[in-house]
Amino acid sequence: MNSQFGDHITVAVDGHVAVVTLDRPPYNHVSVAFMADLADAIEAIDEEVDLRCSVLQADGKNFCAGADLVRSEGAGGLGAVNPLYDQAVRLFSAKKPIVAAVQGAAVGAGLGLAVMADFRVASPDARFAANFVKLGFHPGFGLTHTLPRLVGASKAELMFLTARRVKAEDGLAWGLVDEVAPLESLRAAALSLAREIAENAPLAIISTRKTLRGDLAAAVRAQTDREAAEQGWLRDTADYAEGVRSVSERRVGNFVGR
Repeated sequence: MNSQFGDHITVAVDGHVAVVTLDRPPYNHVSVAFMADLADAIEAIDEEVDLRCSVLQADGKNFCAGADLVRSEGAGGLGAVNPLYDQAVRLFSAKKPIVAAVQGAAVGAGLGLAVMADFRVASPDARFAANFVKLGFHPGFGLTHTLPRLVGASKAELMFLTARRVKAEDGLAWGLVDEVAPLESLRAAALSLAREIAENAPLAIISTRKTLRGDLAAAVRAQTDREAAEQGWLRDTADYAEGVRSVSERRVGNFVGR
């Protein structure tokens, strides 16, 4: 199996665990190509019989701060989000469990990426946010399906409608986070959990996970179609343009409902 996928995804092997590193610091912003490389890596791990579980970790101060909206909007990069969501569906189609090691921001698509994993180990500085409405936008990455499934409908709605940043300790109480570990030992804690999974029978791991997740990938596909349709018309509003500006300028948006 390759150790490098594209320019910003590396894979190392630790016994029966694959350690996947996002290497696009400091924000690890997503793009279609970046997500495609990650999906390629996860699919390659699925094909390796000796690998039973993955750790998904990120270099830099943040796990993933979502899309760089200022740059991507200028280049038309978010003009069609379905290609990005195609890659998200590939990730949700993974056969083997994934443990995410989350530090700093897991925002927007970065939250979607963290929620895609089976488990999340977070450092105390981790912040989880569905900040879409702050941008005048609709949630994406299948989060309107996956987040309520994880934290319940009420907590998910709270995150969506307030764009609140949820601290690691609060996320632990909500079920968004499975373990909080000091930043200096975050990766070791995530690897320890992955090793605990990987010491078990591999076919049984895959079979049990498949039963538990059910038709999750298909549900994400259907939900991203709905999300993309809502994002399509909202992208043409004055509020969305103001939302992108206000977030980049770190101020409250002056929204007008148009």
